[in-house]
Amino acid sequence: MKLGIMLPVSGPYASPATITAMAQAAERLGWDSLWTYERLLRPMAPIWPGPDGTLERAPEVYHTTYEPLQTLSHVAALTSRITLGTSILSALLHTPVMLARRLATLDQFSGGRVIAGFGQGSIPQEFATANVPWKRRGSGLDDMVAAVRAVWGPDPVEYDGRFYSIEASEINPKPVRGSIPVIIGAFTDAGIDRAARIADGITPVALSLDAVTAQAARFRQGAERLDRDPSALMVIAQSNTPMTAAPMGGDRPFLGGAPKQLAEDIEKLRGRGVDGVTFAFPSSEPVNVQIEMLDELRTLVPTH
Repeated sequence: MKLGIMLPVSGPYASPATITAMAQAAERLGWDSLWTYERLLRPMAPIWPGPDGTLERAPEVYHTTYEPLQTLSHVAALTSRITLGTSILSALLHTPVMLARRLATLDQFSGGRVIAGFGQGSIPQEFATANVPWKRRGSGLDDMVAAVRAVWGPDPVEYDGRFYSIEASEINPKPVRGSIPVIIGAFTDAGIDRAARIADGITPVALSLDAVTAQAARFRQGAERLDRDPSALMVIAQSNTPMTAAPMGGDRPFLGGAPKQLAEDIEKLRGRGVDGVTFAFPSSEPVNVQIEMLDELRTLVPTH
């Protein structure tokens, strides 16, 4: 089972020093992947439903979020083995050529260690800032993925899609292995079905064992119906519940709690079509305690 962590690109411990410390510790301790995510801004306006249904501002954790690809470029220079991924980039806030070139450049500098995680985006104000229509979500992602892959393909690159076009051109650098795996942040049926058509994997939020099992099965079965090899695709479950030093009691969320509890949950995922788990930070624990938890969990969860 592959284990990954979200670098502390936001929240109370977000800083170049803590990002560096966590990245180097994860590689040293045998973790498989490091991840970043994208947040352009935190609107002052209330945008998301709170517990009682009324709209609230986006969480305080988004007050500061380090840019994902710049962060991974820094981390690439400090590591040599560990996979570097985005979970996720709001792909439609970018232009295909610029996004494809930035990812290919990162892939070159890291020796082919990149996974490109894309999503549709979830904050209207970010779309307005990027001058991209909100209604482009969905179908625009199909076009974006196709255009990015065209850029990674052989020269001359030429693309004519619904929203994007590229006149015949030489566009370089190319990825180390000719392409970069594209995974989609999907958890709705429509999003999973789209990923089954266009992506190399999905990274659903693991709200429960049954839910993530069903999502993995839908993705792989959908890909197989399209004559794609499901065994060549990846499902990376994401936990949005931070690790804790002390065990959680009561109604503990799936993939939440102390390392021993997490190891028990991960064991339940074996044989259910899930290839790995990414744990999202920030955690309320000090950074040195977080690193100790990474060490304990990696020891408890065999790689194979």
